[in-house]
Amino acid sequence: MPRFATLIFAAASFCIAWAFTSAEAQTSDDAAAIRETIQSQLSAMQSDDWAEAFTYASPTIQGVFQSPEAFSRMVIGGYPMVHRPRSFKVGDLTDSPRGPVQVMFFEDQEGRLFIADYLMQLVDGEWRINGVAIRPAPEQTV
Repeated sequence: MPRFATLIFAAASFCIAWAFTSAEAQTSDDAAAIRETIQSQLSAMQSDDWAEAFTYASPTIQGVFQSPEAFSRMVIGGYPMVHRPRSFKVGDLTDSPRGPVQVMFFEDQEGRLFIADYLMQLVDGEWRINGVAIRPAPEQTV
């Protein structure tokens, strides 16, 4: 029985290590595509091309807002630091149980700093934004 238990433990350890390695490899391979999706949406928002900006949202987000116009009202009203940032910077890409999270740093027009966690979702081979959580950042972060 101890030999069987050792074999099961070794197999379980291999599977767990493989799962973590696969997630990290996927995140590493897709990092540029994830950054491109976010930067493309930011560019579309800054030029008020809401139809284009809406295409970078996941089907879930598109389902919630239903139209580029409703999406624009949410962004302009709730995320002015994203709509018209003074500056922004790309941070680390991490993994979460819900998918990859791209950290972004924003400075708004008043000079306040924010950290935004972009939850990403792979949809038909393309990365889409599946939610953004924004919080104030300490001064030294950006």
